[in-house]
Amino acid sequence: MLENLFKLKENHTSVKTEVIAGITTFMTMAYILAVNPSVLSAAGMDPTAVLLATCIASFIGTLCMGLTANLPFVLSAGMGLNAYLAYTVVGVMGYHWQVALLAVFVEGIIFIVLSLTNVREAIFDAIPLNLKKGVSVGIGIFIAFIGLQNAKLVIGNDSTLVSITNFTKDFHTAGICSLLAVVGLLITVILYIKKVPGSILIGILATWVIGMLCQVTGIYVPDFKTGYYSLFPTFAMTDFSKLGETFGKCFQYDLGKVGIFNFIAVVLSFLFVDLFDTVGVSTKAGMLDEEGKLPGIKPALMADAVATTAGAVLGTSTVTTFVESSSGVAAGGRTGLTAVVSGFLFLISTLFAPLFTAIPSFATAPALIMVGFLMFGAISDIKFTDDNMTEAVPAYLCIIAMPLFYSISEGISIGIISYVILNVACGKAKKITPLMYVLAVLFILKYAVL
Repeated sequence: MLENLFKLKENHTSVKTEVIAGITTFMTMAYILAVNPSVLSAAGMDPTAVLLATCIASFIGTLCMGLTANLPFVLSAGMGLNAYLAYTVVGVMGYHWQVALLAVFVEGIIFIVLSLTNVREAIFDAIPLNLKKGVSVGIGIFIAFIGLQNAKLVIGNDSTLVSITNFTKDFHTAGICSLLAVVGLLITVILYIKKVPGSILIGILATWVIGMLCQVTGIYVPDFKTGYYSLFPTFAMTDFSKLGETFGKCFQYDLGKVGIFNFIAVVLSFLFVDLFDTVGVSTKAGMLDEEGKLPGIKPALMADAVATTAGAVLGTSTVTTFVESSSGVAAGGRTGLTAVVSGFLFLISTLFAPLFTAIPSFATAPALIMVGFLMFGAISDIKFTDDNMTEAVPAYLCIIAMPLFYSISEGISIGIISYVILNVACGKAKKITPLMYVLAVLFILKYAVL
């Protein structure tokens, strides 16, 4: 049965290899089960509901990927997209999280339509490569900045806007938590360099355990008035009724309070950021064919779109293909059986929701900073040479705008607008695709009208 379904012999693999690869992929990306509830709770969403929604949406998307595309790719709530929802759409723009989830739902529907044709692939090809890399790097820095803030390592300062924390001030609460985040980051990096499977997840758990030891020895002292609670989890059954806190809530908000143009701007930003993930993962995993194309691309893109739509209804941010899927490929995974194994592990994880949601923010902060580093690596692909300035400068502006303006969408907008203007002004208009002109005009209108 498995042979007929996944064509194991044709792909030179076995059930044992695929199962090991599936477990490996899950371990390398299971950190999202701790990080996503932490990030989206900043938008006012219930952590347990987010965890359950993330697990179920990951299961649905990954199962679709494995059974329809027969690819070893695993999906879950995307890093960067969750930060955009919580810290930009809700935090900066001031919209309710229900509006953000509705935008994610609309994005998913659009992607389902685009995935039935070649439009999504055409759009991907129309965006300049350097700008794609710039978006990835900018999101990485933005995520790392959020991690530093969650760890209270970066704090507000009247004279310099931001500065490093004073570790000795409130040492038994804020100070020790910041220090633990530093220790956790070092542990995570060391494990990653040594190529330990699941290094990010192990780093989260190790930081949390050290924190509990600090509480036992009196180094960390809970202070409920200032928001520093006990680090020990309560061992209880998962309250599955919590899913009702987010399920279907994206349809229960009056869009008239938002404005259609504002809503469209949010949808477009989600669309752009989510556009490149599946093809990007394919490149990272070395699974493109001789023409640089991904075999079975349409069902893969469809799985991505269906998972995003389902995730929005369940109550989580955009679900997308994880680059950590390449770890399963490296472990020998070649078919959808790898994805199916990972998908069922996500489903089983719903039973441990109280454990994942109890992990403190200083323990998840190293994961954010480390993921930021991994995304930052794309900067080496951008050529900062004199003959490439019209490509490099827009990428640079895109990169610095995201953390400094605290918005992924602003970075994308500035990158596209500057790309079009610079290339037109420098006599290189021929290489600008029609889509880039359209996007540039839309983003300029956003600043002029909204």
